[in-house]
Amino acid sequence: MKVRQDAWTEEDDLLLAETVLRHVREGSTQLNAFEEVGDRLNRTSAACGFRWNAVVRHNYEKALQLAKKQRKQRQRLLGKDQGGKKKLLYTPPVELDATLMEVTPPVTMEAAGELIPDIPEEKEQFDLEKMVEELNAKTAANQHARFAGSEVQYGYSRQAAPQGLTMQAVIAFLQNYDSTSVHAQALKSENERLKREIANLKKQNEEMEAKIQDLEQNTGVIQEDYETLLKIMNKARKLVLFEEDERPATTFKMDRNGNLEKVAE
Repeated sequence: MKVRQDAWTEEDDLLLAETVLRHVREGSTQLNAFEEVGDRLNRTSAACGFRWNAVVRHNYEKALQLAKKQRKQRQRLLGKDQGGKKKLLYTPPVELDATLMEVTPPVTMEAAGELIPDIPEEKEQFDLEKMVEELNAKTAANQHARFAGSEVQYGYSRQAAPQGLTMQAVIAFLQNYDSTSVHAQALKSENERLKREIANLKKQNEEMEAKIQDLEQNTGVIQEDYETLLKIMNKARKLVLFEEDERPATTFKMDRNGNLEKVAE
């Protein structure tokens, strides 16, 4: 099977994806990213845009959405004056060797815009600062390794892409980061609830201890009153028995009719 000499390789697709995502994330345009990739790969920006929309973009849809969310968050941090302005990250070289120029018609902004449909941004907000720093650092290292030590074109050299970082790994990291953040927030809320519950239980425990102390004091007073009452009752009972012992026995006699009459003492 014959392979075209100008066919796109996996390294070219990876370079195109990383460049587009970097431009979108940092507030630039996809057209500017296509110009940068076109100069690096000796292709036109229109060819890069067609390759992105036809093949590469479908594999990086989630990463593109995350890059747009990050750009939106960056614009909020910078404010409307600075965040709302487009910042082109790449400036094409002014003077180029005539032998390196491709005989292709120039691409206008309107024509390139038709190749780059906008994707609606979701309203969710993510804290991606840590991920962004890691991705930027690894992307810079990948680009440095890719374009060092090979045949020079337009002032750079191409090399096989490193296998350390893939966009699938980045997407998986972001999804896991999102679920971990939600889980951590739930644990934090549960922790706060348990702290409030413990504080309420401590307060109830202190109130119960105070009531127990009052009951113990009242029990002592009741016990003393009870013992005093028992002494009074015993003394009264003894007095009654003593009076009954000293009282003389009553004598009765029966009359003719059988009635009992008390005999006077």
